[in-house]
Amino acid sequence: MNLEDIETALKKIDKKSFSFCYEYGELTVTIPKDKIRQVCQALKKSCQFEQMMDLTGVDYLHYGLAEWKTDRASSTGFSRAVSDISSGKIGEILSKYNPSERFAVVYHLLSLKRNLRVRLKVLLSEMDLHIESIHDIYPSANWYEREAYDLYGIIFDNHPDLRRILTDYGFIGHPFRKDFPLSGEVEMRYDSELKRIVYEPVEIEPRILEPKVIRHDARYGAAPEPAPKQEKK
Repeated sequence: MNLEDIETALKKIDKKSFSFCYEYGELTVTIPKDKIRQVCQALKKSCQFEQMMDLTGVDYLHYGLAEWKTDRASSTGFSRAVSDISSGKIGEILSKYNPSERFAVVYHLLSLKRNLRVRLKVLLSEMDLHIESIHDIYPSANWYEREAYDLYGIIFDNHPDLRRILTDYGFIGHPFRKDFPLSGEVEMRYDSELKRIVYEPVEIEPRILEPKVIRHDARYGAAPEPAPKQEKK
């Protein structure tokens, strides 16, 4: 069995609403959220994907819109960013923003027997961030789903213990959302007089969230070589 056979098997579940993408020798399948349990069960039982290696959330807010463009800066594999907020494409990109596809849940499945990996992607609306839990199919999903809930606010229905796992129990908001301020909503400190932790308004000035340095991933090919310098006459 290869990745094409996996695609054939999944098309038997739903041929019309599934989309398949092959990149870097891996298969990504985008499916509607009401099919997630059926697809996971089929992959585990019929295709022998015994392990779920990872589950994460994604926020596509402002996807494709960046305040920085990159040019190769040195032979170290790093790119230095420069400001580019005056681009005329900003309005065009924002006009294509679809709130029904702002968030996604991404699942990485592994078949040890077949040495194959499959990535599942489920798009979610920012107005309806509910999706069925798969903790009973892949037990490793338990903590991953709690993490996605904590950091993105994605709600996994029928999860046995859906509560925050990385932030404080009294934390406000979801810090991995693109519209969450980098400095946070509040800051906390220990008050020696009150003998407890107190929360106060944050005093740090907000900063731009866009990355200023981008590292090329050597797994997917070498970074382009810098243009040769022209000798001065």
